[in-house]
Parts: sequence; C-alpha cells; structure tokens
Amino acid sequence: MKYMINDLSFPDDSRPTRSDALKNRALLLETAQRLFAEQGLENVSMSAIAEAAGVGKGTLYRHFKNKADLAYELLDQDQRDLQTRALRRFQNQGSPLDDLRWFLEQIVRFVDRNEALLCVAAGKGATGLNIPAHRWWRQSIRGLLQRIQPQPAVDIDYFTDILYVMMDVRTLQFQKRTLGYDTQRIIDGLHSVVSLLAS
Repeated sequence: MKYMINDLSFPDDSRPTRSDALKNRALLLETAQRLFAEQGLENVSMSAIAEAAGVGKGTLYRHFKNKADLAYELLDQDQRDLQTRALRRFQNQGSPLDDLRWFLEQIVRFVDRNEALLCVAAGKGATGLNIPAHRWWRQSIRGLLQRIQPQPAVDIDYFTDILYVMMDVRTLQFQKRTLGYDTQRIIDGLHSVVSLLAS
C-alpha cells in the first residue's frame, strides 16, 4: 500500500536490517509524528527530527531521504491500520448502511489527522484522489452501496464518486477553512446524505 507520486513507488528493501537500525527507524517515525502534530509539518526540519530523536543526521538520512519520505511512511502505517479495521468490520456482514456511515467517518478522521502529510503525498496543487493507496476507499464505498441496494434510479458509480470526492483532503480543507465546518459537522452531513439511500 505504499504511497506513490508520479507513478513511482518507494521500493521495499528486502535485505535484513539490524535490530538497532529497526529501533532507530521506529524512533525517528515516532519523533517525526509527534513533532508534526505539535508544530506542523512545514515548521519541522529534518535536523530538528534528528536532534529530538537523539540520533545523528547521517542516521536519519540513511532511513529517509527527505521529509516527504517520512510523510509517506507515516501515511502508509496509518492507512494499513485503517484497512485492517475496515476489513475486520466488513467481514462481520453487518448492516451495510451502518458500515458505510462508519467507514466514511473513519476516512474523514484519517484525513483530518493526516492533513499536512496528505498534502505532501498528493503534491502541491494536486488531488489525493489519484493516490493509489486511496483507491480502495472508492472500491469499499461502491461495494457497500451495492449491498445497500438503493433504488434503481440511483447511479451507484456516480453516487460512489460523490462520496469519494468528499474524502479528498482539498475538499475537507475547503469545508473547514473556508466554510468554517468542524469535523463533526462534516461527518453528520455525510451521514445525512447516506441516509437518503434508505428513505
């Protein structure tokens, strides 16, 4: 599920890694995540991350070429966690309407906590909708809509696109920063839209 940009992915290194290198990598990711949350991604330098983690800059650069590398890795970890939780829930074959409401809320919260990282991953001025790691969101939304079996007049593919577009980081930024919506209002609005399918 690696984050990709310009159709290039960061290759997985299959060579064995020493335990101290693994610990350093985990420490650097934890430190970067904390600093990004406290100060904002744009305000944190690679040097500050190395200093806060208590390692040399050479150690940091052996693991991550730049701040974008760190952003991709942090996103990848959070995305894997979201996918694991979603698959576990969907396997229970509960109410597809409840599952869709839950899934949309989880995506909004994912975008909310990773807003700055998603902007880096998407690229300046680009859209996060084209990030391959997000396309399973659309597939899952469509699958749940098919299980709901809305009225024949509903174009499932188009309705899927409507919901998927609402998950884009730029859309959520516009709603929050320009329109002044808070996260809960956005989630409640999505729930209301989905409820129209059951009416």
